[in-house]
Amino acid sequence: MATDKLVAMKVFRRVAELGSFTKAADDLNITAATVSKHIAFLEQDIDTRLINRTTRRMNLTDAGLAFLKRAQALLDDLEDAELEARGFQAEPRGTIRINVPMSFGLTHITEAIDSFLKRYPDIDVDLQLSDRMVDLVEQGVDIAIRVRSALSDSSLLAKPLRKSRNIVCASPGYLEAAPEIHSPADLVRHNCLMFTLHDRPRVWELGEEEVTVSGNFRTDSSLAIRQNLLRGLGVGLLPRFLVQQDIENGSLIPLLQGFSPKPYTVFALFPPGKKRPTKVRLLLEHLDQHLGEKPYWE
Repeated sequence: MATDKLVAMKVFRRVAELGSFTKAADDLNITAATVSKHIAFLEQDIDTRLINRTTRRMNLTDAGLAFLKRAQALLDDLEDAELEARGFQAEPRGTIRINVPMSFGLTHITEAIDSFLKRYPDIDVDLQLSDRMVDLVEQGVDIAIRVRSALSDSSLLAKPLRKSRNIVCASPGYLEAAPEIHSPADLVRHNCLMFTLHDRPRVWELGEEEVTVSGNFRTDSSLAIRQNLLRGLGVGLLPRFLVQQDIENGSLIPLLQGFSPKPYTVFALFPPGKKRPTKVRLLLEHLDQHLGEKPYWE
């Protein structure tokens, strides 16, 4: 493959993943005009338009999306081939793009990435913190971490990592002045803080029971719910991995422990049909070690 074409493919990949010629230019430390030249060269070389662009936005054509999948796989394979040819004597290098829910990322993944980067200094990590699922191919994501009871998108490759449960909790200050909570039905008399990204935010499944809750605060951030619980605003249903330390130090009190919600699985998701490069496998192994055989939040 000609060097110019290989470089153009790398530029196209970053443009597609970042959704912008300017952002790709900044990321690659070249000018936007140079980015445009590479894309024009690639489109002329394969005689196909890959990107539709106007003065305000750009998007991949169907051919561009198909070409992106192949280009990502080819460039990753090339990187692995170079590493293998050196007999693994050199350190793995390159960029890993990982998409993680905000709460799980800040409480557990950032620490793991920090130790991973100290171990592999030639690898860069592009960490995206988002509670909403993204298109792994279009965004160029190598690993997505999601906490789900089940996966709705069967096209993604998935590796279960650990289990986690939600737990009902509130601050001692709130509970002092609030009605007692002995069963899920008692929650109807309380200000319940709701996570809007749940399938049914107002319906809490506790053990074999379901209760429809209400409250004056709804948000798509479980971190925001935790902060308001600590301030004594109400009762929350949050992942144990987020509040375990608060429970241990007495800042939050676990409730209804005899009505345990169904467990969730922490999944690592990968783009379909894409072989995992060495750097991605190394990060996955590191995360597995960091979480421990039994998750430390349990």
